[in-house]
Amino acid sequence: MWTFKYIMMNKTAQIKKNHQLIKFRKLVIVSILIGFLSAFLGISLKKITEYYEEIFFHEVSVNPFFYILFPVFGLSVIYFLRQYLFKKKENKGIKEVFESTKTTKNLPSYKIPSHFINGLLTVIFGGSTGIEVSTVVATATIGSVAHEKENVFRQYKTELICAGVAAGVTALFSSPIAGILFAFEVISRKVTRAFIISNVIAVSIAFGLLTILKEEPLFAVSIATWHLKAIPYFILLGILAGINSVYLTKCVLFFKSQFSKIERHYYKILIGSVVLSVSLFFFPQLYGEGYHAIKGIFGTSSQTQLTITLGLTFIAILILKPIVTSITLASGGDGGVFAPSLFIGAFLGLLLASVLNSFFNVNVIPVNFMIIGMAAVLSASIHAPFTAIFLVCGLTNDYTLFLPILVVCLISKYTAKKIYPYTVYSYSPSLIK
Repeated sequence: MWTFKYIMMNKTAQIKKNHQLIKFRKLVIVSILIGFLSAFLGISLKKITEYYEEIFFHEVSVNPFFYILFPVFGLSVIYFLRQYLFKKKENKGIKEVFESTKTTKNLPSYKIPSHFINGLLTVIFGGSTGIEVSTVVATATIGSVAHEKENVFRQYKTELICAGVAAGVTALFSSPIAGILFAFEVISRKVTRAFIISNVIAVSIAFGLLTILKEEPLFAVSIATWHLKAIPYFILLGILAGINSVYLTKCVLFFKSQFSKIERHYYKILIGSVVLSVSLFFFPQLYGEGYHAIKGIFGTSSQTQLTITLGLTFIAILILKPIVTSITLASGGDGGVFAPSLFIGAFLGLLLASVLNSFFNVNVIPVNFMIIGMAAVLSASIHAPFTAIFLVCGLTNDYTLFLPILVVCLISKYTAKKIYPYTVYSYSPSLIK
């Protein structure tokens, strides 16, 4: 009798062990697939956007008439695609991913082409935002669709969505650590064994694909060193970055709220187009993602002499960028606050460094302030300091400024949280009722 029980217990244990092994193998295989598809989508969207944005930006530089034509054309095409191709549904950005991970609701597969196409059209026709959020939602959808394919994956819904997101962020910013940290800090906020396995595999595949394609860092800058005497000014930069990020967040929430009251969508398109056209005409730096403008000021930062005109231009850009970004999104554009945060941080850092050098003879290094500013505003905008650190270090492929970036990102995040506790991702009207 005891022998029979012992044999049965052994068989049960063996069956459980085999079942766990099968689940592990399937999780590995699906993570590889998600990693490849998400990375391929992210790299494709980035390359296509860079290519066409450069062409169209050159066209508007040669013929200013396109400043009027491009925004209204881009927003109109996106509207008609949503009406007649993508089930008449608005894209809600990363909030869609939150809804999916917290409820039984799944991300429908049409979100992949919807965010891919609409994100691309928004940016290349001048919409003052970036493709990062479009990539995040599209790659999250890849993970969501994968989890529905087999019953064994049902319990790993959040993990597989995060794997897609992590691979997509890795593809955009060449930083696997930033990919995993974003998935953890912003989406999941908890770590399980399945999360580690699926996300590590997905970002490894994504980074491997980047290596094969020999992707270069987005910003090729030379960072020599940083000095302890600059720490008080770094702290000041962190506080200013926190304030600027709150301004960006409140602008997005305010304009989305106001535009939601406009019943006819074409009025939204017309208002958005007019604001975009006028802003881009006077400040071409606001066109699209704005990475061309960041590269431009990186190249001239060491020779920048602050004049009244230049100072006012920088201030106008810092005031206008959140407004133009918000109106781009509120009038139907697809995107988020990633690229705008990096843009604002770069200009804020250069402005502060220029003021310190011109009026106080401090002799700080402008390029350091630009890089730290980029990370600080992003950290405060999405409340994810460690994502911002590794993401910006990945963008420059340089970790020289790791320590000051860490300090400033924490300062900017907690400054922003003290002033306003929500981000564009976490805010909901019900929270303030």
